[in-house]
Parts: sequence; structure tokens; C-alpha cells
Amino acid sequence: MSDRPCNRVLRQTKPRVRTYLALVLIFLLQACATPTDKLNQLARSQGFERSELVSRGFKLLVYRNAKAQAASESRRSPGSGGILHVYLEGDGSPWTHRTIVMADPTPRRPLMLRLMKLDNQAAAYLGRPCYNGTSTDKGCDNSLWTSGRYSSTVVESMASGLRVLARRHGARELWLMGHSGGGALAVLLARENPMVTRIVTIAGNLNTLAWTRHHGYTPLYSSINPSDLPPLRRDVWQWHFLGGQDAVIPPPLVRRYIMEQPQASGFVMKQFSHGCCWHLLWPRVLKALEQDDPGQIPGIQFKYRDTLLEASDSR
Repeated sequence: MSDRPCNRVLRQTKPRVRTYLALVLIFLLQACATPTDKLNQLARSQGFERSELVSRGFKLLVYRNAKAQAASESRRSPGSGGILHVYLEGDGSPWTHRTIVMADPTPRRPLMLRLMKLDNQAAAYLGRPCYNGTSTDKGCDNSLWTSGRYSSTVVESMASGLRVLARRHGARELWLMGHSGGGALAVLLARENPMVTRIVTIAGNLNTLAWTRHHGYTPLYSSINPSDLPPLRRDVWQWHFLGGQDAVIPPPLVRRYIMEQPQASGFVMKQFSHGCCWHLLWPRVLKALEQDDPGQIPGIQFKYRDTLLEASDSR
């Protein structure tokens, strides 16, 4: 009889111990998860389908939303379909403490993957060479996520990947959406693919030389600087969004690039930073894009598309 209270205590304690151990195990598993594991978990939680494509010798990660999956499964002939939105992530984590090259540059906070969840149109997320768990693959070295993150090697591989995506989805147009370094790649990829008709950048790194000088970084010697190139062709409409509180890419660094693009519209969101609050704006951006109505954007528009140029093109 004397051991009954002890048994009762044990019975009451064991579930708590089991719960505690389960929480510890979950914490340890999360701590051991790689950035790519976490990216895949986020994509699954958002209902995206994961796949890979091989482009110019590199594996590129692809996520698709349900509408893109349906378009692909319908197997329409190339050019007979609609518009495919392609999301391009930022540079991720090329360095730590400014001097140590990361072994895996995969983004830890993938803004564009989260924004794609808000997109009701056919959309795909296209990864970069040597990112998303492929940094040790053949042909990869850390120059492709440091000094050469916007190099011809990266651009050509992704441009080829874009063509594959367009064929798979029967798309007749590609709209590129890029954050930070993904904005730089959107501009560079538009030059490689005539199917690109729209570009949207969020805090885009559109002048890499000004950016490295501003922060005291090593110049991106192997990369292509969008600001060094002539304006994009006139059938590519560009919407560039800048954060008024952005300390990573302050608006003055890229304003000149935007002003020199005849078909560009530029906006400043005064209270937004490099990574904060863009999800609040994104549904309105998508709606305004569909209707080609920048007046729906609540920010300050400092650059307007060249309407005179458009008028001459229509004649």
C-alpha cells in the first residue's frame, strides 16, 4: 500500500517527461536541419511541388504552385498557354562575418518563396546554380555565390532553365519577380529571353559597383553589373520597388539605373526595409500588374514609364 503514492506520482510525471523529451527531439531535429531542408519544409507547407532541372551542367531547384502544375499537366504546345510568373530569390548567405565564405549559400529567409504563396496565377520558383543543397556538385565552387553570383555562367544556366520552364508550362510570356540579387538576375535574364515581358524587382541590386563601394565590400569582379548595360528592350515593362528604410540597398544606389530605363516605373515604400513588410504590398502589386495600373500602388512613384515612347511604338 505504501508504494501507491509513488506509483501515482510516476504515472503523473511520465507524460510530462515524454512531452519534454519530444520537444527536445523536435528542437534538435530543427537545429540539425540544413537551410535546404528548411526551404523544402516551407515549400511543402505552402502546397508547392518540388522538382529539379539540369541546365548547362547545373541542377536548378524548381517549386511550382498548383496553377502552374495544372498548366504543365495540360501539356499545351509551347506558346499556346498563358503567362508564367517566375520568382527569383535573393543572394542568400554567401558570406558570414564579411570574411568567411559559407559552404552553403541557400537563403535562410526566402522572401520570394513566401510571396509566391500569395500569387493566384501560374507561378514557379527557380533556384540558382550551386544553391539549395548543390554547392558541392561537380562544377560548383564558391565563386558562383560570391564574386561571380551574377556571372555569365550563372545567367546562362538560369536562362536555359527559364526556357525549359516555358516549354513545360506552354507559356507565351514570362514575368520575372526578383528580390535583392534576384532583381539583378531578373534584369540580366530578360536580355537572354524574348519571352520576358515584365520585370518586378524588390530592393533589387541594380548597381553592384555602387553597392560594394557603399558597404566597403570586395567588388564582384566576375559578375555582370546591370548598370553597365544599355537599357532593356522597349517591350519589357519594369516595375522597381525600393524600401525607404533599406540599409542593404539604399534607394540612392539604384535610382539612376531606374531613371535611365525608358520602360521602367519606380516606387519607394517609405516604411519598408530590405526584407520587411513586402508581403503586405504583394497582393496589390500582382493586381496592379494584371491591370497595368501603377496608380493602385500606395507608395511614392518617382519614375513613370515613357508614354511618348509607347505612343510612337503603337504607330
